[in-house]
Amino acid sequence: MRFYITFLLALGLTLSALAQNRKLPADTTVTTTHEVTVKGKRFPYTASTGTQPVWDKDGKVIASLYYTYYERSDIKDRASRPLIISFNGGPGSASVWMHVAYTGPRVLKIDDEGYPIQPYGVKENPNTVLDVADIVYVNPVNTGYSRVLDDKAPRETFFGVNADIKYLAEWLNTFVTRKNRWSSPKYLIGESYGTTRVSGLALELQNAQWMYLNGVILVSPTDLGIDREGPVKAANRLPYFAAAAWFHKKLPSDLQQKDLTDVLPEIEQYTINELIPAMAMGGFLDESKKKEVAAKMARYSGLSEKFILQNNLDISTRAFWKELLRDQGYTIGRLDSRYLGIDKMDAGENPDYSAELTSWLHSFTPAINYYLREHLNFKTDIKYNLFGPVHPWDRSNDHTGDNLRQAMAQNPYLKVMTQSGYYDGACTYFDAKYSMWNMDPSGKMKDRFSWKGYRSGHMMYLRNEDLIKANEDIREFIKSSSSNGKPARY
Repeated sequence: MRFYITFLLALGLTLSALAQNRKLPADTTVTTTHEVTVKGKRFPYTASTGTQPVWDKDGKVIASLYYTYYERSDIKDRASRPLIISFNGGPGSASVWMHVAYTGPRVLKIDDEGYPIQPYGVKENPNTVLDVADIVYVNPVNTGYSRVLDDKAPRETFFGVNADIKYLAEWLNTFVTRKNRWSSPKYLIGESYGTTRVSGLALELQNAQWMYLNGVILVSPTDLGIDREGPVKAANRLPYFAAAAWFHKKLPSDLQQKDLTDVLPEIEQYTINELIPAMAMGGFLDESKKKEVAAKMARYSGLSEKFILQNNLDISTRAFWKELLRDQGYTIGRLDSRYLGIDKMDAGENPDYSAELTSWLHSFTPAINYYLREHLNFKTDIKYNLFGPVHPWDRSNDHTGDNLRQAMAQNPYLKVMTQSGYYDGACTYFDAKYSMWNMDPSGKMKDRFSWKGYRSGHMMYLRNEDLIKANEDIREFIKSSSSNGKPARY
């Protein structure tokens, strides 16, 4: 009895010390069992959530990454079962967004357009792609519960475009080995900065880990290091302006009465064929031509011709978010321009805050903290970082778009799908198209690229109609990129 009491006392002191230090073990897992119904069929799955170490070149643990791994448990042939590896962006963002709002088996409680509702919580996701693939959600260092464990580890080991790719590739090698998934078809999905991450990982996994992929899914992609500065960058904003203006009913009646997808092709062609050449002339553009262009831009953007001329045809996105509904007393959201904000003053050049992000944090923060603790039984006093301290971030030598092209060239199996929301003002849908068009200048692999558009913003899956469609697009992409016994050859 005395030994038992001593043991409990020692255990209590140990747990107390861990709680005071607020550090997770570098290598730990909690596994729970669940069920979900997808397309009318109910099936079981396991959820394994915990940490896996990051080692330095000498084999010393310097960090641990928090992950959640879902595996359908009624599958006998795991070798042919696809594995999806999911990252969000930031940099510095946890994997929470796609985890509990898009592809995972549970989603947060929001209304059909993505707005917060109470009581907070989660519900079954009948659209999860867990029916066709197992999924792991990975949190890079300092996001979620992932942390640096060695205070002497250099920051440049983790916090930069290429450093991030390098250590994550090593981590994935260990994960795939531990879970015995080397035989499985593998897919990377990344959102926002996560698209930079997975584009670079596609080549790093092939060249440094000898791990080959079947597909990469780019959700609301960044520029991926593909150059579009100057007139191209400025002109490429117009199709997004048109989409947002159409949503808020600010276009002329003849355009407004058309469906969005019937309006946009006209504006895209104008952007490519006329606006980019005109803006390339800068201050030497003929004055009459400048007024003609301003009038056309006003027609397509919902802004006044006067405002466009005052900005020399070059309207920043921040100016657009402030100006479009200024006369109504609202700003519009950055990542999703369907959302409205209220500023202290209607005057000024920029919105006071991002209307969409505060709305999302309103619903995501309680949901993920509740879900991990109460549903997945992962209990800790560590704070879950939706956004973690990762700055300064080294953005130099970002060639991730070309990395992805090279990975595709080396791997005939590899296909790429892009998913974009029309109302995303940060990573616009037209920039995503432009990157896709310019990733492979030879055009020899264009049949292996696809693009999908949705009537929402950066996180298109927050709108229920697009949640259904976007997950179905992933299913179709997995099906289309299956090798079906075909050799990987040109």
